[in-house]
Amino acid sequence: MKIKDFAIERYFAEHEFTAKYLLSSSDCDGYSMQYVLDQASPPERSRWDSLTLGYTETRGAAALRTAICKQYTGIGEKDVVVLSPNEAIFSLMNVLLEKGDHVICMAPTYQALYEPAESIGCAVSFWLPQSEKNWYYDPARLQELVTPQTKLIIVNFPHNPTGHLPSAEDWNTIIGIAREKNIVLFSDEMYRALIHDPEDEIPSACDVYENAVSLSGMSKVFGMAGLRLGWLASKNAALLHKVEAFKDYLTICSSAPSEILATIALNNPDKFIGPNIKKILTNIELFRAFSESSDLFEFYRPKAGSTAFIKLKTETPALQFANAVVKETGIMLLPSEMFNYGTHHVRIGFGRANLPEILATFGK
Repeated sequence: MKIKDFAIERYFAEHEFTAKYLLSSSDCDGYSMQYVLDQASPPERSRWDSLTLGYTETRGAAALRTAICKQYTGIGEKDVVVLSPNEAIFSLMNVLLEKGDHVICMAPTYQALYEPAESIGCAVSFWLPQSEKNWYYDPARLQELVTPQTKLIIVNFPHNPTGHLPSAEDWNTIIGIAREKNIVLFSDEMYRALIHDPEDEIPSACDVYENAVSLSGMSKVFGMAGLRLGWLASKNAALLHKVEAFKDYLTICSSAPSEILATIALNNPDKFIGPNIKKILTNIELFRAFSESSDLFEFYRPKAGSTAFIKLKTETPALQFANAVVKETGIMLLPSEMFNYGTHHVRIGFGRANLPEILATFGK
């Protein structure tokens, strides 16, 4: 397989560790090692203190998978495979898809969600939003894209970069579209717990559809991106078994320290998720006020997640604008060209505590 460069990650590789400020990150501030260990139960602390750095189970440690299952209502240990998030996407597409299959994917979106399918030789159709309706994804438009060759539908809610979250009615319609023709629904739920209003919460796809595969992990919701740990959850046992076997050609197993640290966080979600949601909500209001005073952005408030997709009120292409900003101020933005979605938007991230300092610098 020959695959295109990952535009978003290449742009981050260029600026993420040299820019003074990151105004475009989709993750939240990372928690310290000490903070994580302070939340450990005595048995978890004992496991950490006696850890030896050997191989781990390919599917993930039993204690970790038990903790993961708490994120769902109908998923058991056997329904989970632990992988890094991008490894999970890459593995699933390689074991499921063949050249000539038809795939539907939301756009704009993370390139990893569709590029492997295109590289395999699949025909990919993009489900586009109505930007003038606060990035609304109409299920009727999804239905129109389905063909007899459709093998996979890819969704991402809460959505990166727009922050869209479907209503319960729309979510049921999306599930129904996949179920009607037994199409595999791949649901990227990396931001799932970052719901701004608890009344807006929707169930995980793997809990409500037997042929859905849900992706989640520690990087966005839990502020533990450095663990490089995620998972797939599904009641499709045959598909998960293929993913597990494919993993033998990639990482084989997960990091032993990461598994224990993730288990601690998953068993104490309020200590990790709650502070992140509070930070995000505070930062959204700060950015809203900033955008109203600057007359530079057209800002739609995201419904969930940690990002928003902002239209620039300037004729300068987004990439050119972002390059100038990072050069002159040290502030990194992520331009819409990296999402292959025109030249007029930038992604803003709300998960960093230093956002007031960033906006003060930007304002000058």
